[in-house]
Amino acid sequence: MTFAANKPKEPMSTNVITLESLLETHDVPFLIIDNSLKIAAVNRAWEIRFGINRDQQIGRPCCDNSGNCRHKRLFDKLEPYAGLFPNDYIKDTTTQLRVRGYPLIDADGTLYIGESITVTTPLKSTINKSPMVGASPSFLTLKNKLTQAAQSQVPVLLFGETGTGKELASEFIHQHSKNAEHDFVVMDCTILGENLFESELFGHEKGAFTGAASGKKGLFELADNGTLFLDEIGELPLSQQPKLLRALESGQFRRVGGTTPLTSKVRVVCATHRNLTEMVKAGEFREDLFYRLSVFPVQLPPLRERKQDIPFICDHLLKQFGEMNVCSYTISKPAQIKLIQHDWPGNIRELKNCLHLASSICTDHRIEEHDINIIQRQSIAPQAAFTAADIAIPQTQASSLDQLEANFIKELLDRHSGNRKLIAAEMNVSERTLYRKLSRLNLT
Repeated sequence: MTFAANKPKEPMSTNVITLESLLETHDVPFLIIDNSLKIAAVNRAWEIRFGINRDQQIGRPCCDNSGNCRHKRLFDKLEPYAGLFPNDYIKDTTTQLRVRGYPLIDADGTLYIGESITVTTPLKSTINKSPMVGASPSFLTLKNKLTQAAQSQVPVLLFGETGTGKELASEFIHQHSKNAEHDFVVMDCTILGENLFESELFGHEKGAFTGAASGKKGLFELADNGTLFLDEIGELPLSQQPKLLRALESGQFRRVGGTTPLTSKVRVVCATHRNLTEMVKAGEFREDLFYRLSVFPVQLPPLRERKQDIPFICDHLLKQFGEMNVCSYTISKPAQIKLIQHDWPGNIRELKNCLHLASSICTDHRIEEHDINIIQRQSIAPQAAFTAADIAIPQTQASSLDQLEANFIKELLDRHSGNRKLIAAEMNVSERTLYRKLSRLNLT
């Protein structure tokens, strides 16, 4: 991979802008390390996740433990790495980082390290900044199902298109469960090959293999009494699936190179954009593991089926961008109409990237229609015609949510001729909950 990058400590040039634009293509925290073992650049996702301004990080040493520095080893051996490492960016925490690093070469041959990062346990200062927002019927149904899932301890399978917010939904389940006081641990199955799977999930003992200079806890152990989120479970190698199944069924496992059985009580939530049923039929996914993981299936709707939520999502995202840039963004009604008229095949992730660009190029922190740049792709569903009258721009989010919920319930009252039992069943709530909603919203 090549890119144009500026030398560290030189004045800003067009090359730096090119590098920064590359960084922002990553949805997860991402940073660049130069060959002097200092941080050359970090992306917006990194700032948001760790709550630290990027200007405070540029030029700082990559990590404190220079005697066992993963970055130095990569510069010496040019071998990519992936694994769990201590959190060097926020002190006095028990969080660990799931890191993937690889060499990058710029246009003039200078070597850098690119490193993507996921925090394996929640940062309470940031996790509450990413609430699920919306008021459409499909969103309210989803939220009810997630709440039900949180109140049980059975395994949950989240499925839906890429970019629909499956990790956010899994965090919602964790936060509303009895496991909330313990760790929320994420395992991205797309980056775990057969050689890395056991070490990452179960850990390893010192000397278990070349490069194992010390023992390390695995994600299964870190998630004890908490929640283990297995993202993109459909990508897990078939040969490794029996090992995961045994650990889930017995709660016991051994570290790589270890002989002592360890136990861990873990709540499992999985997510995938693939059709696991078809994978089972094709022999690509174990049937017994599928049934073990999919006790409580939850489908996340694509954004094109909940366009009513776009103003709320925009409002939330722009507040996030404003916090990072110490300003307040607004968006015009014509700009929102343009957003609602698009089908968003990339779902919320695509919408976020679009707004991120718009907030960067708009004038006076106000996004107009011409600031919205959408990559045109083949539509997944027919577009509906929208006008300004169709958009409920959130003034105060609570009142907007109440109004939208009231409109939704009014439609159900008409459809079912006031039969509250049928209405409660369609909303997936109890009749008692429905009575409380009718009273609160002054509906009869």
